[in-house]
Amino acid sequence: MRERSSSHLIDSYGRYMKKLRLSLLDACNFRCVYCMPEKAQFTPSKDYLKTEDLLRIVKNFVSFGVEEVRLTGGEPTLRKDWLVVAQKLSELPLRKLGLTTNGFNLHKSIEDLSRTQCQYINISIDSLRKEKFNSITRRPFYDDVMKSIFMAKEFGFNLKLNVVVMKSVNDDEVIDFVRFSQKYDIEVRFLETMNIGVARPHFEKWFIPAQSLINNIEAHFDWTKRDREADDTAFCYDLSGGGRIGFIASESQSFCQGCSRLRLDAKGVLRPCLFKEQGLSFKDISLEDYPKALSETMRLKPIEREKELAQPMYQVGG
Repeated sequence: MRERSSSHLIDSYGRYMKKLRLSLLDACNFRCVYCMPEKAQFTPSKDYLKTEDLLRIVKNFVSFGVEEVRLTGGEPTLRKDWLVVAQKLSELPLRKLGLTTNGFNLHKSIEDLSRTQCQYINISIDSLRKEKFNSITRRPFYDDVMKSIFMAKEFGFNLKLNVVVMKSVNDDEVIDFVRFSQKYDIEVRFLETMNIGVARPHFEKWFIPAQSLINNIEAHFDWTKRDREADDTAFCYDLSGGGRIGFIASESQSFCQGCSRLRLDAKGVLRPCLFKEQGLSFKDISLEDYPKALSETMRLKPIEREKELAQPMYQVGG
């Protein structure tokens, strides 16, 4: 692949924004307690970017230097044409195309997805116990998620499981998840609870720093730390005897100074940061106006970690 970069994607701190989180919609069929209220308000489908507009915008971003795209939501597989989006994006010269999903629908389309360039899948699962899973998600879809996990493994995807760890909720399953990783050779990533949206009132009681999890795991397992890129969000370990464990310590060990990510929401607004509600709409602008709009977005990107965000997580894009 040819080397691509653009001064319009480099901010005043010298960070190159090469990764795009692409929210296909904000709707979700789960109600995870740290993400959204039971009675969530979603954007009307008529206000989402039309498929042709979405693809045009991403194609233009790629021409300016974006190298990696990850489909997110809400739950991206709830969009009727999500697979078409993945197929069309596969035609672009991307280094990596991925999907983050709750896994509910994935097993229904896994074979078709395997024929695209979207080969990186993150599935969110916060408990290996059905009753607790149902309690956290407030939905009885455990079997569907597990089916998707094992089918994604069977079809050879680069698969990771995302686990948001909450004190006195699911932190007693950390070792179980490590053993799951060893047994099935599936990478598990533990995410710190974030001070965002509906989680804010519970943040102090739920939050566990990644280092506490590391100390716990080290008392039971041998592992080797992997090398990481400057803009990686996770730091990861290879377990002796198989399995891989990662940590995304966005609260206690923020990675803002090396961040290379932008976020396009379902309505076409490009946000410079997960914690910034400000952004610029690319829905109707011409290609000639992209340099100016991208440069303005770069100026909005912070270098230091913001303390909190009032907006719910599902509206931002995971």
